[in-house]
Amino acid sequence: MNSNGGISRRTFLGAAAVGASALIAAPAVLRGASPTADPVRVGHIGTGTRGWDLIKYTGATDSAKVVAVCDVYKPHLKRGVEAANNPDIKTYLDYKDLLNDPKVEAVIIATPDHWHEQMLIDASNAGKAIYCEKGWTLSIAAAKRMREAVRKNKTVMQLGHQGRQFPASADGGKMIREGRLGPLTFVKTGRYKNKPLDAPVWRWYGYYDCYDRPDPKQVVKDLDWQKWLGSAPKIEFNERHFWHWRCYWPYGTGQAGDLLSHELDYVQSVLGYGIPDTCMCAGQIAFWKDDRQSPDTWIANFQFEKQGCTVVFEGIQNSERDQTPEFCGREARMVFDSIGQDAGRFEIYKDGPAWTMGGRNPEPIYRYDPSKAARWPNHMENFLQCVRTGQKPRCNEDEAFIETATFLMSLKSYHKKRQVRWDPQKEEIV
Repeated sequence: MNSNGGISRRTFLGAAAVGASALIAAPAVLRGASPTADPVRVGHIGTGTRGWDLIKYTGATDSAKVVAVCDVYKPHLKRGVEAANNPDIKTYLDYKDLLNDPKVEAVIIATPDHWHEQMLIDASNAGKAIYCEKGWTLSIAAAKRMREAVRKNKTVMQLGHQGRQFPASADGGKMIREGRLGPLTFVKTGRYKNKPLDAPVWRWYGYYDCYDRPDPKQVVKDLDWQKWLGSAPKIEFNERHFWHWRCYWPYGTGQAGDLLSHELDYVQSVLGYGIPDTCMCAGQIAFWKDDRQSPDTWIANFQFEKQGCTVVFEGIQNSERDQTPEFCGREARMVFDSIGQDAGRFEIYKDGPAWTMGGRNPEPIYRYDPSKAARWPNHMENFLQCVRTGQKPRCNEDEAFIETATFLMSLKSYHKKRQVRWDPQKEEIV
């Protein structure tokens, strides 16, 4: 797949099929106007892999108008301009200049994770609404500072967990609380990926599954490397760090802030338990023995002691199978149809013996029909509506803090090689 590839499943529900404007599935209160009468004026910071998907969406929906774009890599800046669908768009190499643009009402931050804290705080102080990609940040201290800025400035802030756009999570959670599964004691989630030897996970170039390597000499010419590094350790240009930053600790948190955060946020959207009491995590570079620092195998066990529930995440980058969110009660289990960020449907099965070779799959005792559910706006539309109404988005700063504490518990447990506990009074991992 080349760098002009289409929108992946990571984009919003049905965008490629039905057109962005059709996704406004619930009425919005937009200062008394229709969604098209007062589009939110958006500035994009970062148009790399995920950022490109997001600007293709906002550039096509009637409820937003992309007025500015910022990227320190010229080819990404160029494709952001092309996707913005606005001949009068302003371009910036420094995000602070974009924040000073009075036309920008809201910013969409889709940069490497080590930039999220400073950009979010600066945007909040500048009076901008904020959509920020996950994982939210790299430390609990940073998460506290971000939450404080959002609260102080009364900023509308949405974290980019698009699994929250599906009513199945709320409806499934309601059934669990009503006792439809019996006492809930175990939840299993995971991400599995088995890529070819010449196409490892996270080793793409500018878009998911794009392995056409740009000329490094030209990349150096087109990139402001020092601006890209920001607060990270100052090193000479390293193309693997630039393209494959999720593999290296200075810029992100590996599977913790990427894949685990999606799945555990979905569990949170269903159960609403908050931050786990304890976590025990182990990981290793089991297969992709290149120069990466973050493990390709990541197994985290979380305990919710008051609820008597264990949640397990399995992250495997050398095996391909489905591990959809599965909620196991004493009397029945609820199985969703896809990974957390795409899970829009579920079925309930009676408790029974394990699957055996040659056996027949049991029939579900309940099938959720999403066509009969409440109609929700997708995740970006929820944010854009809240910019106008002043309401809190579904994945606001409080939910973002829960997400961050949860995935950082797995990271600290891995590095400390021991179980860690959440101290709710100090709001610290101990």
